[in-house]
Amino acid sequence: KECGKSFSQSSSLNEHHRIHTGEKPYECNYCGATFSRSSILVEHLKIHTGRREYECNECEKTFKSNSGLIRHRGFHAAE
Repeated sequence: KECGKSFSQSSSLNEHHRIHTGEKPYECNYCGATFSRSSILVEHLKIHTGRREYECNECEKTFKSNSGLIRHRGFHAAE
């Protein structure tokens, strides 16, 4: 069954198709968790490697995800 969405790149279509099939071809070598997109695996790997690529401009605290940094910036805004 098709959902009617269209994509200009076949890679985007293939990635979207995984939503419907449940296919998760990207596997974490540390814990075996699987993901439908490689970018999600890359973010997940930071849990295991401890990489913190996102830094606050105000206090230099670092975060594993952009969402963590954004949440943290809210604390500065409230000050």
